[in-house]
Amino acid sequence: MHLYRISAAVILSVACSLAYSQAPAVPPVQQPTPNQPAPASQKYSPPPTRDPHTPGYVTATELPDGTVPPADKDGNFILGPTHTPAPEALTNPDIPHGDIFEFTLNSADSKFYPGIKRDPGPLGTADPNDPAKLIVTTSHPAPYTRKVTVYVPKQYQPGTAAPFIVGADGPDMLLFTTLDSLIAEHRVPAMVAISISNGTGDAQGSERGLEYDTMSGRYAEFVEQEVLPQVESRYNVKLTRDPEGRAATGGSSGGAVSLIMAWYHPELYHRVLAYSGTWINQQWPSNPDTPHGAWEFHEHMIPSSPRKPIRIWMEVGDRDLYNPNVMRDNMHDWVLANEKMAQVLAAKGYHYQFLFAPNAGHVDYATKKQTLAEALEYLWQGYPKK
Repeated sequence: MHLYRISAAVILSVACSLAYSQAPAVPPVQQPTPNQPAPASQKYSPPPTRDPHTPGYVTATELPDGTVPPADKDGNFILGPTHTPAPEALTNPDIPHGDIFEFTLNSADSKFYPGIKRDPGPLGTADPNDPAKLIVTTSHPAPYTRKVTVYVPKQYQPGTAAPFIVGADGPDMLLFTTLDSLIAEHRVPAMVAISISNGTGDAQGSERGLEYDTMSGRYAEFVEQEVLPQVESRYNVKLTRDPEGRAATGGSSGGAVSLIMAWYHPELYHRVLAYSGTWINQQWPSNPDTPHGAWEFHEHMIPSSPRKPIRIWMEVGDRDLYNPNVMRDNMHDWVLANEKMAQVLAAKGYHYQFLFAPNAGHVDYATKKQTLAEALEYLWQGYPKK
């Protein structure tokens, strides 16, 4: 067990700001049709810049540059192009700082994820009979280790059942820093944050892809049975069993798995926060029950299902991802997928807030620093702030 002070967030914030530096905007490109290879000039070009007023996109409220939506309002919003960090995203030496702990999980000890890995090289090939399927022949069993980083606020009272938020692709030091401020100001409950790193790799054939893009309750069950008990036993905390006091968060496929957790296990999670949610066709291996992966959320599942007790906050950037692989199935436009999610959530009467961020790329870090405090405050509406 290792113990860190929250001030480490400053170093990580600088590193992440560099990692998520923004590329210049490029003009739109023509959408390829299914099974049509992308022109050579498009294969490695940056994503096009999308206009939030594109026909078919949701109607949204435009905000003054540098502002964020009210934390108590549902609906669709368009940010301005300037993404200045919110004060809550910066380390404040004058407030209590939560303690941060870390432990390691080994794949050999997991009954849910014994481990896979895709070899370096091409991602795979599109199924010639079905562009929605990707054929991957280079994935095989492989071990992994992962870190679990746990934030316990100073305001936690031992023995009480704490609300908590589970995060993908950990550690998320910005989340911990922001919680310090919000908890000190009584804007959110004093919650534990559990930031779980992925099992390595990305996309189809990888361990991360298997965990985050699979449309099932498996990842939520993994967290419930193999992560939460260790958090409680190692750090003398008690985690609430009330789904109203449980949230999930992440970016990209980590955002997708946050909703997947709540959708398949609404008895466990009622609150979802997603940046650049991967509501697209990324599932591997293919499942005939959900042949289009997380694209099924807005295509079939949400429209055809009774409304679930889920509150969701989500964001997408105007230069978010667009057809990044060989499938060309018309189900790999992150902006379109998020716009469709907003449409179906509104139609079903969900409590949701959707932000379109101009001058922003995929899981844009500057946008996250600007909006995370408001997002968390929106997410935790209705829960007691003792």
